[in-house]
Amino acid sequence: MLGAQRKDHLREILRRDGRVVAKDVALDLEVSEDSIRRDLRELAEAGELVRVYGGALPIPAADRPVDQRSSLATASKERVASRAVSLIEPGSTIVLDAGTTTLAMARMLPHGADLTVITPSPAVALATAEHSAARIVMIGGELARFSMVASGPLAIEAVQHLAADLFFLGVTGVDPVRGLTTGNLDDAVTKRAIAARCTKTFALGSEEKIGATSRFPVLGLDAVAGVIVDPLDENLAIAELAERVAVLR
Repeated sequence: MLGAQRKDHLREILRRDGRVVAKDVALDLEVSEDSIRRDLRELAEAGELVRVYGGALPIPAADRPVDQRSSLATASKERVASRAVSLIEPGSTIVLDAGTTTLAMARMLPHGADLTVITPSPAVALATAEHSAARIVMIGGELARFSMVASGPLAIEAVQHLAADLFFLGVTGVDPVRGLTTGNLDDAVTKRAIAARCTKTFALGSEEKIGATSRFPVLGLDAVAGVIVDPLDENLAIAELAERVAVLR
């Protein structure tokens, strides 16, 4: 079987089963497991799937461009955002990551002027300005069109001069085994740099992110103070998460 035919076969398995197990496909097609791993690597580089140990998974819905994510699991994000805002104490300095859940948070912030909000997201900064009297500090850098967030070397440099009490981390995958992941390498690096400058980091886990895995690791579950989840989400992976990290509903 030609490489192009194998890739079509892998796409069909992924569409049908929601996962690819390299060993099983190699046995089925009577080819080497190395050949299947190479095919999966090339498909992952083309952005068609996410490589994981032993095979591959689909690209999570949360890895779609930001304009497509805005209508995804909206009610769940609002509930997660409400719980996250309840953690903010008067006089705090917080970092709101880019993302649709943090955008919802920006619209719910306490109105007092004693709050300082740091963000790499122009959209979150504007929403914060519109809905609160908080002081706003923008993290500069190259604006990624896919996610509309500042990242890269300039952002990393700016982060080194900042410090905050709480970081509300936006990711696209929250998995009990693979931890916190995202779909963009520069974003992953920037998120880690921000977390290192904050006293506590809380990951935001609306329903479409729980159990999902993206291509680039951000942090392990042991590196965050907790994961904030939708109180109405009945995903079984939440119980597994609770064995490894504090889960806030």
